[in-house]
Amino acid sequence: MARVIEYYYALASPWSYLGNDLLRRIAAEHDARIDPVIIDYDPVFTATGTIPLPGRPRVRKAYRLVELARWSRFRGVPLNPEPRFYRGETEEPDERQAALMVTAAKETGLDSLRLAHAVSRALWAEERFPFRPDELRAIAAAEGFDGDALLEAAARPQTADAYEAATRRAIDLDVFGMPFYRLDGEPFWGQDRLEFLERALRAGA
Repeated sequence: MARVIEYYYALASPWSYLGNDLLRRIAAEHDARIDPVIIDYDPVFTATGTIPLPGRPRVRKAYRLVELARWSRFRGVPLNPEPRFYRGETEEPDERQAALMVTAAKETGLDSLRLAHAVSRALWAEERFPFRPDELRAIAAAEGFDGDALLEAAARPQTADAYEAATRRAIDLDVFGMPFYRLDGEPFWGQDRLEFLERALRAGA
């Protein structure tokens, strides 16, 4: 039976975006299955005492930009640390509709991580603001999804229930930031821990 990598993430997280390709490669090479769990970071941050980006000190914000550029080069993943439509240093974008769309994709058995990565890529590498219905439709269509159907499903109460249940589960499991991975109950916080996750997969093979 394939081992499962639980992956807790958010669309506006550049660190989640930076790790997606490597996560997929690691899973494929070790015959593991990814369970992508998109969560609402506001309740997670509140529950765990994590300071959201707007409330962090200036020096931390400045260093974050250095690290984003550094990791973009190291991972070989295009990323603009200060994209045109991102103001996260003062106010995080409202990604709820997009997150519900991704949740709906997962609930119907589609490749929700593929859709999520395309939404994040639009923000961090394509100078687009993806958190609008027209952009979400276009992004979904470009990835082979039915954007209208997914937006319709995103508006259903059961989709919001699934999104909120995933967020509560993340809090119960002590997830405190994104991206966050779990393998056989062992936690790994941050895309810079993916190499350790891979070592754990090897050790348990």
